[in-house]
Amino acid sequence: MSKLALITGASSGIGWAFAERLSADGYDLVIVGRRQERLEQFADSHPKTTVRTVVADLSTTEGIDAVAEICATEPVTMLVNNAGVAHYMPFAELPADKATELVNVKVLAPTMLSRAAIPGMQERGEGTIINVSGMIAFGGPAPHSQMPRRVVYGGSLAYLVAMSQTLSAELKGTGITVQVVCPGVVATEFHERQGMDLSMMPRMSAADVVTASLRGLELGETVCAPGVEDGGVLDAVFQADLAAFGAQSPELASRYR
Repeated sequence: MSKLALITGASSGIGWAFAERLSADGYDLVIVGRRQERLEQFADSHPKTTVRTVVADLSTTEGIDAVAEICATEPVTMLVNNAGVAHYMPFAELPADKATELVNVKVLAPTMLSRAAIPGMQERGEGTIINVSGMIAFGGPAPHSQMPRRVVYGGSLAYLVAMSQTLSAELKGTGITVQVVCPGVVATEFHERQGMDLSMMPRMSAADVVTASLRGLELGETVCAPGVEDGGVLDAVFQADLAAFGAQSPELASRYR
């Protein structure tokens, strides 16, 4: 039986790179994006791969429902929740429709697509879910000078980390693997669409992000940080999280009395 991967945000960048790699690895593909011509371009350039193109806007209920239906009814081996949008601007100036779009694409869509795919994966006893987040997920404590204009975006990426870690633990022993991949700045069209010119900044390639993600799966990493050399740094973060979680008490802390 052929392996089937469904990739959102596949019309460019990391999603396109995932599609390239998984095609080479023998997967059949369902590629999802907003730009039909880009999806068709990919399909036409990979005639030896079975490619289904799905035009869907994951900022809308209709788009999420349409893709969730595919996840629920077809034997998806790997789900890559990659679609993204950022809308960098001060929180007070962020229009409600843009805030809604961001939350729908980076929070609601990965949640609902994963929810739709998991029952079938459980029945088949195997499956992989990859959520594409970013190192900004760990930037909450940073001062404004380092992390301006990214309140909702940063929060959505942090959600993907917590969701993936918790879901991974919940699904242990089912044959389903969950990973969240957290790249830094990547050389894609993503920042250009935000009106940002990062062409002079050193950036990782989308292909390297995919390489790290797939190797991270082999290593058993739930959180994959492609640009972090010392994996112990992440372990320290997670141990600190657990220490804070475990330090709670029903008694009011003395500093608040």
